[in-house]
Amino acid sequence: MDHQSRHDEHRRAGALTLSIDGGIGTITVDRPEVRNALDSDVLAQLADALEELRWDDSVRTIIFTGAGDKAFVAGADIRELARRVPEDGLRAAMQRLYDAVESVEKPTIAAVNGYAFGGGLELALACDIRVASTAARFALPETGLGIIPAAGGTQRLARLIGAGRATEMILTGRRLDADQALQAGLVTGVVAPEALLDEARSVAEQIMARGPLAVQLATTIIRHGLDADAATGMLLERLAQSVLYSTGERAEGTSAFQEKRRPDYTTHHVVQPARPAPQGREDRGGDQT
Repeated sequence: MDHQSRHDEHRRAGALTLSIDGGIGTITVDRPEVRNALDSDVLAQLADALEELRWDDSVRTIIFTGAGDKAFVAGADIRELARRVPEDGLRAAMQRLYDAVESVEKPTIAAVNGYAFGGGLELALACDIRVASTAARFALPETGLGIIPAAGGTQRLARLIGAGRATEMILTGRRLDADQALQAGLVTGVVAPEALLDEARSVAEQIMARGPLAVQLATTIIRHGLDADAATGMLLERLAQSVLYSTGERAEGTSAFQEKRRPDYTTHHVVQPARPAPQGREDRGGDQT
């Protein structure tokens, strides 16, 4: 299928709702009866949905959210978690899925509309930007179950809000409300519940008004620069800027500024690697942490 010619759509995909509208792909975990908890099937469906939006050229940004007004994602399905064996911890499919969210070539936004506990908070942490409703609550309660937040929680939370605050949340299971999350830097904005998706879409639209390759490279450098020393991060900046100086995107942006008009980036696209061959279910998220 030619993704560039595909119309906007809205459809059910297992336990998810998937929509594409105006260049924004939205993945909604749609299990409000269990507070959008994640089991093996939902993880596999999330992996499939992410891959679909990743390779769809009509999609410029991706939003993750949860159905209903109670939960974003309340964490893993405890019934499945109770059956896990040591080998499941090493497979770490949830961790691999969230790594894929973090590394996807398109900006990602978590619209947190309620409980974001455990794997739900870890999903939000894997996104580039997080916005919350006033009803949002955040926690990593895993140590109370005799395990740890092993889908990136120990690493991404500490990088985002600092080791001290992250350690307290993980060791005590402390919950943050939306205002506390904003003060800690966990989210970038808090709005009324009924305005949350509009706010997330507004952020996405602001991103899409910028140069797509510039956005992609800036996002990549921010992500990888956090794991590098300052000199390496500066080198990445220089290399990216050199690439951008050679593009029509830079020419369009500077011309539009001088001509006092909005730039038209509709013919410019992010750089995608070669699409890999389809993988088996287990590799796509069939087992949890």
